[in-house]
Amino acid sequence: MANKMSNVTEEEAFRDVISTVDKSGKRNWIFPKMQKGKFYKYRTYVSFVLLALMFGMPFIKVNGQPLMLFNILERKFIIFGLTFWPQDFHLFVLAMLVGIVCIVLFTVVYGRLFCGWACPQTIFMEMVFRKIEYWIEGDATKQKLLAKAPWSAEKFKKRFAKLSIFYAISFLISNTFLAYIIGVDELFRIITDPPSEHLAGLSIMILFSLVFFFVFAYMREQICLVVCPYGRLQGVMLDKDSIVVHYDFERGEPRGKIKRKKPTPTAKSPSHQAFKIGAEGVQLQSQAATLEPELGDCIDCGLCVRVCPTGIDIRNGTQLECINCTLCIDACDEIMEKVDRPKGLIRYASYNNIVEKTSFKFTPRIIAYTAVLVILTTVLTFFLATRSDFETTILRAAGVLYQEVDENTLSNLYNVEMVNKTTKKLPVSFKITSPPNATIKMIGQKKDLVIPEQGMEKGSFFIELPKSEVKVHKNKVVIEVYSGERLIDRVNTNFVGPIK
Repeated sequence: MANKMSNVTEEEAFRDVISTVDKSGKRNWIFPKMQKGKFYKYRTYVSFVLLALMFGMPFIKVNGQPLMLFNILERKFIIFGLTFWPQDFHLFVLAMLVGIVCIVLFTVVYGRLFCGWACPQTIFMEMVFRKIEYWIEGDATKQKLLAKAPWSAEKFKKRFAKLSIFYAISFLISNTFLAYIIGVDELFRIITDPPSEHLAGLSIMILFSLVFFFVFAYMREQICLVVCPYGRLQGVMLDKDSIVVHYDFERGEPRGKIKRKKPTPTAKSPSHQAFKIGAEGVQLQSQAATLEPELGDCIDCGLCVRVCPTGIDIRNGTQLECINCTLCIDACDEIMEKVDRPKGLIRYASYNNIVEKTSFKFTPRIIAYTAVLVILTTVLTFFLATRSDFETTILRAAGVLYQEVDENTLSNLYNVEMVNKTTKKLPVSFKITSPPNATIKMIGQKKDLVIPEQGMEKGSFFIELPKSEVKVHKNKVVIEVYSGERLIDRVNTNFVGPIK
């Protein structure tokens, strides 16, 4: 029992260390080897599409408004041309729930597929900054030599060129990031106007640029290993049916180097004389067969480790550090092809696919997550489809009781707040439908309010009601809001009278 526990502890010892930290606690820089292959090519295509969408969407406008805008300062959000205000907070919460369930579902089924194929950190690091690094400093071996070499004119030139390009790209990313928050038009004003007029905007722009530069020039894979919470969450989401980048240990073990086959001894060779057929010779051959078991397909070349951007050994099994970038798959397939063995020793698979030789199947947990996701998506779609383009909030003025206009009439003061989510100005007027004898008197010179496009307007008015209509302390009032002849909203409120 003790030996068994010792073996398990030894097998799991890799989980007690981090590949990016040495024994003394210092940073161990990762220099992944440049690797190309089928999956790398597909990821490159996907990355180009996502990068084009990211940098292009702020410039796309629908009816004069940006396609995507997340203006936190003004609490205004535009998603695919639809404007959302604080009044739509319930839709935002529902959309977040759908997103969380979607992430959980995809993690349960496909592991960290998002991390390897769609995460902005991975796309920028592996498909932009890493490519520039390979172009300037060379492959992993040259990068290691350059890092250890003393400072010289050549090293300074390469480092300065690399870091300058890194900061320029970081500056571009920060500008794009701000374009999603304040809009392209406001961003252009900050860039083109004198710096003294937009000190706050320029300061934020420079700050974001430095943050992105720090992330991609220094933090790099540490964002995935330490900062990102998604990698920690996958540990409780994955099970033996989750599809992840997996090493086929059933086929690959025991691993070992390829040995050249010895030439077959002939009848005239000395070796033939040394191994004569007989009882003793058969016994020696049997012992050799038991001492030297047949090796698996893994030739222990270590290339899967050298190409990993987080420095792990995928052959140890599923690990939190694995971002499913598929570089180890391309590297292993390349080696398997060279040694004339089947590809797929490292591939997308689940633990059960490898151990039980079974195909993918829907588990009860996957079905449950899918059902919840469908329900939430249906509810969200319904709310979006029935969402009003205009919202009115009418509240009695706080701390103000009823007033006597004359001996026959009472009045209440109300504050009104209206939100116009359309791209056109809306002139609005009010009409009381119940009780029938109530009247509205706007405060101010203008009788009607004009709500700007995708804007908000506030106002105040009195509602006057004959005393004979005031039956109870709180009387229900129904107010209809019109834009021209079109009814756009209906609001219920209370008219307060004397306590009876």
